[in-house]
Amino acid sequence: MIISILNCDINYGIGKKNGLLFSLPLDMKYFRETTKGHTVCMGENTLLSFPNSKPLKNRRNIVLSQDVTHNYDDTISVHSFEEFLASIKEYEKEDDVFIIGGASIYRQTLPYVDMVYLTKVNKDGGAEAFFDRIDENPNFFCVDEGTPIMDGDIEIRFTKYKNLNKKEII
Repeated sequence: MIISILNCDINYGIGKKNGLLFSLPLDMKYFRETTKGHTVCMGENTLLSFPNSKPLKNRRNIVLSQDVTHNYDDTISVHSFEEFLASIKEYEKEDDVFIIGGASIYRQTLPYVDMVYLTKVNKDGGAEAFFDRIDENPNFFCVDEGTPIMDGDIEIRFTKYKNLNKKEII
């Protein structure tokens, strides 16, 4: 399966200044446990936002950079969206593939995902980057609304959406 995994605020905001909107330990634990041992796919800015700009441990990291001179250690570096999709298709045959950002990557890959694992944060994070308003997208159906829980002093809800009109990667 191809799965987008992310969190968003009440306005579907997902990022600000190339970083996350909130520090959410439970959501980070969920992300770690869900993606560990699998393939994660991201744009270059997402990789650069990680500590020391290093790829995530215990995962296969595919990174899309438009600059052909940018090749990162311990990653599969690709340099076009077509090459990015081809890598996703290749690894999807053997394992779940997670799309982990940023906004442009989420937007471009959304038609191809089977599922979206979306942690909804009941707060406005003052975002600069946004995700699709998936509740208004007729191609997606909420299969798990989750239960509101507190992550520190912020209410979150782990939700899952199924793509009813998945586009196949050719």
